[in-house]
Amino acid sequence: MDGFLKTKFIYSFACLLVMAGSCKKGADEPVTTPKPTEKPAVVISTDPPVIQFGQLKVQGNKILDKNNKPVQLRGMSLFWSQWEGEFYNESLVKWLKNDWRCTVVRASMGVGMPEGGYLKYPAAEKQKVIAVVEAAIKEGLYVIIDWHDHTAEQNTEASKAFFSEMAERFGDKPNVIYEIYNEPLDVSWVNVIKPYSEAVIAAIRAKDPDNLVICGTRNWSQQIEEPANNPINDVNVAYSLHFYAASHKQWLRDRTLAALNKGIAVFVTEFGTSEASGNGTFDQTETNNWFTFLDQHKISWCNWSVADKTETSAALKPGASGTGGWTESQLSPSGIFIRQHLRTKNP
Repeated sequence: MDGFLKTKFIYSFACLLVMAGSCKKGADEPVTTPKPTEKPAVVISTDPPVIQFGQLKVQGNKILDKNNKPVQLRGMSLFWSQWEGEFYNESLVKWLKNDWRCTVVRASMGVGMPEGGYLKYPAAEKQKVIAVVEAAIKEGLYVIIDWHDHTAEQNTEASKAFFSEMAERFGDKPNVIYEIYNEPLDVSWVNVIKPYSEAVIAAIRAKDPDNLVICGTRNWSQQIEEPANNPINDVNVAYSLHFYAASHKQWLRDRTLAALNKGIAVFVTEFGTSEASGNGTFDQTETNNWFTFLDQHKISWCNWSVADKTETSAALKPGASGTGGWTESQLSPSGIFIRQHLRTKNP
């Protein structure tokens, strides 16, 4: 082999050794895959609602939490206390919190019905409400103390005395919300409902200066535009809107939006998935339309009702336990639907 070829051979062999070394090194190095971009984890608070949101207050057309952020409570209303009193207990409230994911519960104390109620049996009906309120405080839920009456202006003094007692007993708890008139009938806002409301609010404020008060509105709590035009002079008042989805549709949402645009806060303390009678058609589609509207405007709500009656709006089938622990087979179609919605919205 001449000198040139020998030199070329040695050079080529050296290059092969270098290349082989490089390949070996690459084979020995661990292969790493770039990490995908990670999305921030969604943090779900395990604190009870009252710990999360604290003292509620009205500002403009919103209800705000302790951090001045709009809050939307979602939960269940109990049925008239004199007829479904077996549901007014601590175990039931705990079940609604843990299984149904309620953030608010409404104690609907029947007042003046001939079959019974607060005016006939004041101690018994009041104790049912107290049991629910104390359970809600223990569980960290908001609780609505509801004067469930259609003619409250005829019982103003009784209402003042009752709410004064409730305010003195529970007024230092941010859990408590006072609903001072469930559903007025077709009586004047200016001459009847507003004066009644002002008298009862004064009795409450003498003992509790800052918890939320909800006032009923004319015609089954649907003429929400009237207090928007002539509101009560109290900084922490909202106004009640009631609807039953199969009967009350876009026209009532339009009316409510007009009231919101005038600057009042609205709280749906009662609604049903049924017709206005509480029975008839189960209207899931229209209820979903309402849910979209309520979510859009951060309006709190309670579904009617925790009851084992044979009617569409009742969440339970006849015979369901008064203390919770229900299986799905014990829920009505409305109950199944509302429970699932609550568990989705209040994880």
